[in-house]
Parts: sequence; C-alpha cells; structure tokens
Amino acid sequence: MTSQTISELGSITGRVIGPDDAEYDKARAIFYGGPDRRPAAIVRVANAADVSRVITFARESGMELAVRSGGHSGAGHSVSEGGIVLDLKEMNALEIDAERRTAWAETGLTAAAYTGAADAHGLATGFGDTGSVGIGGITLGGGVGYLVRKHGLTIDALLAADIVTADGELLRVDAENHPDLFWAIRGGGGNFGVATRFHYRLHDVGTIVGGMLMLPATAEVIESFIALSEAAPEELSTIANVMPAPPMPFVPAEHHGKLVVFGMICYAGPVDAGERAVAPFRALATPIMDMVKPGRYPEMYPPDDESYHPIGTNRTMFIDSVDRRVADTIVEHLGATDAMLRVAQLRVLGGAMARVPVDATAFAHRRSRIMVNVAALCERLDQVPVYEPWVNGFAASLKQSDAGAYVNFLIDEGPQRVHDAYPGPTWDRLAAIKRRYDPTNLFRLNQNIPPAKA
Repeated sequence: MTSQTISELGSITGRVIGPDDAEYDKARAIFYGGPDRRPAAIVRVANAADVSRVITFARESGMELAVRSGGHSGAGHSVSEGGIVLDLKEMNALEIDAERRTAWAETGLTAAAYTGAADAHGLATGFGDTGSVGIGGITLGGGVGYLVRKHGLTIDALLAADIVTADGELLRVDAENHPDLFWAIRGGGGNFGVATRFHYRLHDVGTIVGGMLMLPATAEVIESFIALSEAAPEELSTIANVMPAPPMPFVPAEHHGKLVVFGMICYAGPVDAGERAVAPFRALATPIMDMVKPGRYPEMYPPDDESYHPIGTNRTMFIDSVDRRVADTIVEHLGATDAMLRVAQLRVLGGAMARVPVDATAFAHRRSRIMVNVAALCERLDQVPVYEPWVNGFAASLKQSDAGAYVNFLIDEGPQRVHDAYPGPTWDRLAAIKRRYDPTNLFRLNQNIPPAKA
C-alpha cells in the first residue's frame, strides 16, 4: 500500500516523504520520545489545495489521517501507524498588519517564529510557554500562556480561520460565516477540519519584566507563591514548577536535586510597575537564581533543543486553591518517587481569560482558578508503567471540586477524560457540530469527539 499511496499523492505541490526516503525517520519523529510509529507517507503540504487533496485521499482510501503542526501532541496524535501524516511545517507564511494590529498566519508556524516577527512591531499574540509548539494545535485547544491573565487565551485573539473540512472544502470561518464551526474550533481541537490559516488580533506588548526565579520549595514558599500570583495585577502571569533542581550550569551545585520552585514570571506592562509586582516573589526566600529582568517578550521562550525528546507520563487538572495542606501534599509526593525528573506545575488563571462567558467558545473552563500538571520523566519507554501509579496517585491527592481537564495537556487517557475537557452542554454542542462537518469521524486521531447520533 505504501508505494501505491505515494504514487497517488504525487500530484500535490508539496513533498511526499516515504519510508525509503533519507529524511523519513526525522520527518516522522515528534517532540515526545515515546511513539515510534511508521506512517505510509508524510505529506509536507504547500497550500490549502494540497490539504484538500490529502484529506480527500484519506477519506476515499480509508487510511488513518494524522495532522501535524508542531508535533507536540502528548498522546502521539501527530503521527500515524501505517496512515498518512498531513504535515503543515512548510506552510509558514505570516502577514502582519501593524497598523490594524492583526496578523494572518499559516498553521505550520511555530510560536517562536510568530512571536519573534510580531515583536519587531512591539506586538504579540499569547500562545504557550514553549517556542517550538506549532500554532495550529495550541490555538485549536485554547492556548494558555504568559499573557493569559492580561490578554486571555490564544483563542480570545482569534478573529477568523481558514479550515478545510472532511469533504475537502475550504471555508473561511468567523463570527458571521459558519459561526457554529468558529465556536467549535476555539477549544474543540482538531475534530472539525484542518486549519490552514488563522487571523489573530495582536496586542501591544513592548518591554516586559520576565524570566526565571528559582526559590527553595518549602510548603510555605509554594503556598505563598500561588497566593501572590492570585493577588498580583493581571499584567502578571506565572508558572510555578515545583521539582528537584536540575543539574544545569546556572544552578549552584549544592542545590542540584533539592526541591525548588522553578518559577517563570512575565509582567506585560510598564517596567517600574513590573519590578514592584515581582518584588514580593523575590522576598519569599533568598533566590537560588534570579533571571527576572526587563526584556522582550520572545525571551520568555527557552532556547529550542531539537535533540530533546522527553519520555514520561503526566496528568492535567484544575484545582480551586493551594493552601498549606495542598502545598504539603506536593512536597510529600515529589519526595516519594525516584523518577529522573518529577514535577508539579501550577498556573494561576483568572483575569482576562475569566471575563469571557463560559459558553462563548468551546473552551469551557473560564472559571477554573488554577491549572495543575503532574509529570514523571524517565530514560526509557519501558519505565513509563513504573511511574504511572505515582502520577495517578499524585493527581488523585490534589483533586478538588473542579473536575475539568485542559485538552492540550491530555495524553491518551480514554473517552471520559475527553468528556472532562468538554463538560455538560459543551460536549453535546460539539458532537452536533461534528456530525454536521465530519459525520464519518475522519478526523479521529485526536482527543476525539465522535459525531452525535442522528
């Protein structure tokens, strides 16, 4: 089937990469080091017409279709075993209208490439916290990053999108055109088509105060870090990674392996106000490392390391608060495993994100207060089952009243967890829209929402 597949896809403008090509192994690799899948072909599409041809081929042949923007799917959905990978990597055009503060961006762009180009105009759209992430996947799932409290989710800046649906048709969707589909793609993931371009709003983001602040991780520091993040001005967004200090060159050797708060801080506002907002965090304890300083927004992204392909397992959830009991639980659990790297990541939400009505988009967690991810990384794939019970137990110990899940951080956890990402009426509405635009569930290699039954 492979040679026939490559032959039938030969009419596209882009490139078809098959198992016999020298770059095949590199092309099928994704960010995470677990999945080792061998697709029949990887198609590096050049334009929306190519996307339509690949979708039509997958539909007519019955072959599984994986859609890849940056390849960061934690569940491995960016690559197929024996199917077709529709790779958007080479669709990376960007048109910035600085005067109107908008941009049209093809979905093969990375967050770092987009952010760097926008920063040349003193503008930004908020994505996540990793520059190598493709803007396609992070946008469709919501987008929680360093501007979430000041400017909301990535989807809150989305003005329109070009989508190729399961029948191969290219649609321009926005508030007036196909509004049901526009609602669904703002949080509903890749269930409804392949996004080829996004039209974003850009925000004025000049000099920021941001960077890494590393503090010793006592329960008191953890509790206070989160309390300060909640009380801070909306210009300030933080990520608190509670973890053993890695043996990195800038971390003093006496702290290696000891529990720290690896805090990422971003104040998107005037420098003097940013320094005042950061001061209470610095005062929590004597910093081990303090790299928080005035700079440009793209500097928030760590340098890209193409050789880094982490292996591990994680769980994502929302919680309502971090008091001393929760902080003690975090410290206790992080000390109860020998995983090569273990972490509890806490992101305080609220602000602009929370002011959008819950039913305005398919992202249904506007009122959630704190997002938590717990993870264990290891050296080999066969070690993952060893650490699964620890990750599950850790997540269970933190569970509070908020049963939701952020779809972009889900791994392969089964249908119920996908339901958790789209609770109540959100699920029913998405399933009905899925039935309209993808009745045969062609786009199923994702956190899947099956079409509603007629």
